[in-house]
Amino acid sequence: MSTLKTIIHENKDYWTQRASTYSDVNKWELDGISRERWKNAIRQRIIDHYPEREPQGIKVLDIGTGPGFFAIILAECGYDVTAIDLTPNMLLEASSNAGPLADAICFMEMNAEELEFDDSAFDVIVTRNLTWNLPHPADAYREWYRVLKNGGLMLNFDSNWYSYLFDDDARQEFENDRTNSASLGIGDQNVGDNFDVMEDIASRVPLSNIARPEWDMEVLSTIGFKATADIDIWQHVWTPEEKVNFASTPMFLIHAVK
Repeated sequence: MSTLKTIIHENKDYWTQRASTYSDVNKWELDGISRERWKNAIRQRIIDHYPEREPQGIKVLDIGTGPGFFAIILAECGYDVTAIDLTPNMLLEASSNAGPLADAICFMEMNAEELEFDDSAFDVIVTRNLTWNLPHPADAYREWYRVLKNGGLMLNFDSNWYSYLFDDDARQEFENDRTNSASLGIGDQNVGDNFDVMEDIASRVPLSNIARPEWDMEVLSTIGFKATADIDIWQHVWTPEEKVNFASTPMFLIHAVK
């Protein structure tokens, strides 16, 4: 089995073990200011892109839904939401977190790089903290392009996670985040269960050692997307605690149109 194929299985095993604790992070988001911050940020971009369409007529695909945060807040907005994840345990957590909204969301187990949908099936794709972890990210982008309708919108929120594994300066900044979090009494969200396992996986996926979003912009253009990057999105969606935890790895947004 190739190294990259092995990573898919290792990822599934890791996130299976992390499902309940990662779900706690999503519950924290749903119970705090993150819920409205993220909802407003995503909804406004969809409204700007489809100003004359009602939410119930817009089909949204949440790729790598994890414990369901994006799927839940978008279903609250009235969108027609399908949410996929590679890990069944994550989907169980997502359905539980959705509560009465669970019946309004189509949860499906699926590989983000090998989508089982027809061409041009969705108006919008959303995803967060996923692309960096994929063994074949360019292939994933091609699949996402395929299932988007012409004129469809993709919103990909991600960061240069684990770049510190390859860069001494980034390592120092990462360690500074840990020190600052501790000194301020902020729970460190960056270090979770079996962190060494995730570092090992991250050291072998292709994007950990590549500057982004520059890489994304080049690849998306080649595929056919018209893309822009918002490198300041973290200032609008992150909580004060997250801004301390992840100061060295600010989140960016890839806004792409087919």
